[in-house]
Amino acid sequence: MSDNMIQLAVFIIVSALIGGLTYVKCRGQKRDHNSQNKEYFLAGGGLSWIFVAGSITLTNLSTDQLVGMNGNQMMLLVWWELAAVIGLIILAKVFIPVYYRYQCTTTTELLEKRYHNKHIRAVIGGLFFLGNALIYMPAVTYSGALLMQTMFKVDIPLMYIALIFALVGAMYAFFGGLRAVAVSDTYNGVLVLGMAVLVVILALFAIDFDFSGIPAERLTLIGDADSPLPWQTLLTGMVFIQMYYWGTNQTITQRAMAAPNVKEAQKGVFAAAIIRILIVPAIVVVPGIVSYKLYGDIGDAAYGRIVGDLMPGWLSGVFAAAMAAAVLSTYNSLLNSATALYVCDIHEAYFEKNPNVFKLSGYVTLGLTILTLVLVPVYQQADSIINLLQQLNGLLSMPILSIFIVGLLFTNVDARAAIAAVIFGVLLYGSLTFSFSPFYTTVHYIHLMPVTLFSCVAFALLLNKFAFGQQTRWAGRFEAVLEK
Repeated sequence: MSDNMIQLAVFIIVSALIGGLTYVKCRGQKRDHNSQNKEYFLAGGGLSWIFVAGSITLTNLSTDQLVGMNGNQMMLLVWWELAAVIGLIILAKVFIPVYYRYQCTTTTELLEKRYHNKHIRAVIGGLFFLGNALIYMPAVTYSGALLMQTMFKVDIPLMYIALIFALVGAMYAFFGGLRAVAVSDTYNGVLVLGMAVLVVILALFAIDFDFSGIPAERLTLIGDADSPLPWQTLLTGMVFIQMYYWGTNQTITQRAMAAPNVKEAQKGVFAAAIIRILIVPAIVVVPGIVSYKLYGDIGDAAYGRIVGDLMPGWLSGVFAAAMAAAVLSTYNSLLNSATALYVCDIHEAYFEKNPNVFKLSGYVTLGLTILTLVLVPVYQQADSIINLLQQLNGLLSMPILSIFIVGLLFTNVDARAAIAAVIFGVLLYGSLTFSFSPFYTTVHYIHLMPVTLFSCVAFALLLNKFAFGQQTRWAGRFEAVLEK
């Protein structure tokens, strides 16, 4: 039997095993047929802390992380993972109690209840939806296809591989719902983390643990002004990026909101934070740095190249299964959360109060899958997938975070002022960071995030007072936010 046939056989066996374990785990669960939204989008509130931690970890850790961060081929990007711990702590201690108190299905439902207005929920839900559709889903599909193509050195066009990922992920998200997604994420997570750690070990042995010859700027944790992550950004926009991503992003927080209670959800988030500290930093930078010594500056092809060269042939099928699982888990998580946003925030509010959730989800999933494939070629043109993602993310992240902050810290704020602040923030950030704008500045985009955030907060409060005649009131103690 040829090596390729062995790889394919191992790939199929491992993938089928994980699918079977997921089916067995989910089969006996009681389902709440009276609440389609809670069952389909929050797993019926039945996720234990283990599955919360596993799903959060693998939803975030996919090929866009492994390929993109290793593609920079420098130690500096480890700060993204270390700073994420702060975001997870904020999610556990600040946001989770609020989401559970208000019994939210989507993060944007909190905005509706704090601002007493369904339109603000629809607007922000729509922006999250577009973020998934236009940024995250095509990026993870492209990076997964690129990894498979470079790792196995196959002649198959990248779009064909992306098509397979998109179609399989779409079927998984539609038929499984969040319960199956979270359970498979956890099983897949054990496999993905194990194989990624093995890649780190093999890479270090390949250079005999000798990092000599690698430029100092690729090994430092202190980035200069010309680096992808200047050290000053750790003191400006980094904490707000993490607060937005881990605390308000539907794709992540949906897992935490699917636990039976606050304590179980918090245990899961803290477990995810421990994984983030102990395992994730090494797997997203070390292979890339080693690949620089072995091959030079090869960008986003670094991870696939080093895996293809160093991974023993008999293990390559297992690794392929792990990476495919990471892509599919992130992709179907994005699909499930995007569907939740559309169904709960838009469709039920404006078109049909009690739709057939499963049927409607199928139509949304199909549309998103087609859009993903259309956008994959756009991401092929990017010099660095991870840097492009972070810059695009700023268009939505700070404007959205600003109205969560305003909604939690203040009362008597008109929803129209908050919506206007979001629009203002998107235009402000775009005008400052994209080169085609007449207001483009060379200041690092992370520095511009707190500028955008505080400008949006100020804009909302000023507009609330002078345009809508509302007297903003400080909400007082955090406990006051929990009061209905």
